Amino acid sequence: MTVRAAWLLPLGQTRQDTRTAPVGTMAPEDEMTSRAGVIAGGQPFAAVGVSAMQVQIGVGRAVVQGTAAQGAYPVAVTAPETLTVADGDAQYGRIDTVVLRILDGLYDTSEQTLATVEIIQGDRSDTPTPPTLPPACLALWDITVPAGTSAGVGGINWASALTDRRRYTAAYGGIIPRGGPASYPGAYDGQYRDTGTGLERWSAAASAWQPYPADTGWIDLPLPTGYQRFSSNAYPFQIRKCGTQVHLRGRILRTAGLIPADGQPLPGLTLPQTYWPTQSPTSYAEVSFGCEVSATSPAGTVRGEISGRGKITAAFQRATSSWLAFGCSWWTD
Repeated sequence: MTVRAAWLLPLGQTRQDTRTAPVGTMAPEDEMTSRAGVIAGGQPFAAVGVSAMQVQIGVGRAVVQGTAAQGAYPVAVTAPETLTVADGDAQYGRIDTVVLRILDGLYDTSEQTLATVEIIQGDRSDTPTPPTLPPACLALWDITVPAGTSAGVGGINWASALTDRRRYTAAYGGIIPRGGPASYPGAYDGQYRDTGTGLERWSAAASAWQPYPADTGWIDLPLPTGYQRFSSNAYPFQIRKCGTQVHLRGRILRTAGLIPADGQPLPGLTLPQTYWPTQSPTSYAEVSFGCEVSATSPAGTVRGEISGRGKITAAFQRATSSWLAFGCSWWTD
């Protein structure tokens, strides 16, 4: 027996069934259901074409959710399973889906008690779509079967026919790995998932996945009277907050006089409070700015400060600068 399920058989569940299946409290979807999915680790349920019309599904572990009354079925495939794809229709293509399926005669009409890896055949169509799956199924792979496909004419092109449908799950409190559609909602405030490039946290208040650490993205800062962007729309004056780190970029040109040369804050220009270095008005973050330092040497680097009140100060050697270039970061904690 190579497809094992825990808590499915009315009698005869072996100790090996219990050891190999992922028994435990998994990531929830609501009060009484678990997030169905594959358990990450290696390449679970990897698919590879082994002949013209046969695909082999590798070993792996998963959780298959039935109805709320049924509960979730822990499943383990302990040896590769080879499946045969039916020949294509003479006129139309179709898409079949490889699934991990639970048959439980107490809740369905199968009159069986069985966990299987099988193919659900899609409808033939000139614009084929994956089939609608029966209950207690977990999609693993889609297989595109073009019209006229059979072993006699070369079979399926496995390099292009397979589409990964594996979605992942994790134990309660764990980070859900990337895989499958990204549009599913979280189940509780503070749940985490991996996007492939970072983490997202579910906000129940916003009903949305949000970047973690929180990331505002680049936001244009308005310039008060007496300033303008340097060189039209080039180098926009923008700010971004990722968690407790702030990034400032862009160039500004002072049109109402020169940039102060005596260490005084830039007049009339104050950053929004959420970006201030700390809650203390006397604190500051030390940064570096680019600037115009003389008529013959138009670019240089000088020391600057972002004060705890959001003021921007640059220290210059001479009062000939009319613009500043920002590319700096500081912490708000």
